[in-house]
Amino acid sequence: RFHHSSTSHWCSCSKTISDEKYQDPFQLGRKDLKNLYEDIKKELLVSAAELKEMCDYYFDGKGKAFRPMIVVLMARACNIHHNNSKEVQASQRSVAIIAEMIHTASLVHDDVIDDANSRRGKRTLNQIWGERKAVLAGDFILSAASVALARIGNTTIISVLTQVIEDLVRGEFLQLGSKENENERFAHYLEKTFKKTASLIANSCKAVSILGCPDPKVHEIAYQYGKNVGIAFQLIDDVLDFTSCADHLGKPTAADLKLGLATGPVLFACRQFPEMNAMIMRRFSKPGDVERAWKYVLQSDGVQQTTYLAQRYCHAATREIRKLRPSPEREALVHLTEMVLMRDK
Repeated sequence: RFHHSSTSHWCSCSKTISDEKYQDPFQLGRKDLKNLYEDIKKELLVSAAELKEMCDYYFDGKGKAFRPMIVVLMARACNIHHNNSKEVQASQRSVAIIAEMIHTASLVHDDVIDDANSRRGKRTLNQIWGERKAVLAGDFILSAASVALARIGNTTIISVLTQVIEDLVRGEFLQLGSKENENERFAHYLEKTFKKTASLIANSCKAVSILGCPDPKVHEIAYQYGKNVGIAFQLIDDVLDFTSCADHLGKPTAADLKLGLATGPVLFACRQFPEMNAMIMRRFSKPGDVERAWKYVLQSDGVQQTTYLAQRYCHAATREIRKLRPSPEREALVHLTEMVLMRDK
């Protein structure tokens, strides 16, 4: 279903923006994200010095704030579409803050589950403070996000964003399991990708659209854009695990194979090298499995096929967002889909 031998219909990424007014998403979103990390730290006010130190460690202001940026751009795009309002509401900016807090809490917990020792080019919380304290720090960040969410005072928004937390847990459970059947395996992988990565972006975009515009069609556009961009983002992440060097990525490469995970490039490669099936089922646990699987992936078109699939999701995201009235923010969100495909870390 995902195979495409013809590549002619994939437009080159540089071409698609030539006829649009170029909008840098990071520049455009910057004014709404000013003091983002200071505001997050205010949400995390704690008396315990060690807990404060752990929270401050990840919210150091050095992250790209990719998710909050999508959220504020979507907020503006929906506000302009609805009544030409150029301002981001305080409640919409709160959603951006909450999204980053939920995301960071999930990273802290993921690092514990994966026994990871590096994240964003520095040691993980579990490496420095130990697993127990790291789990509690993740819980604390999540609870502070829940308090901030309740403060918005809108039950629909609470319902939309708590769905993200449920999806994160379900996604992690999906990642712990595997499927025997090849087609089921791919569906399982995409569902896991949605729940662990895309749900946060999709539901955060939907939340700000609800706050800015009463039209359910706009809510669906925002949700679908976030979902498609989120899945594409993770697919490219899975590609980079095979093509990027560790220094660039900020985490060791082949990390997914070492964790026993069969991502897109592996699942596509398996179609050319069926002997990988046994390795996938035993989660690359035998000596030499990781190295052999790595070689098979690079000999196959797995990386290329996964990239094509990411392009399809990005095209779907672009189709959705173009349904909104034209605005600089809308064009920035279009350009963002190209940045997702072109990123190298």
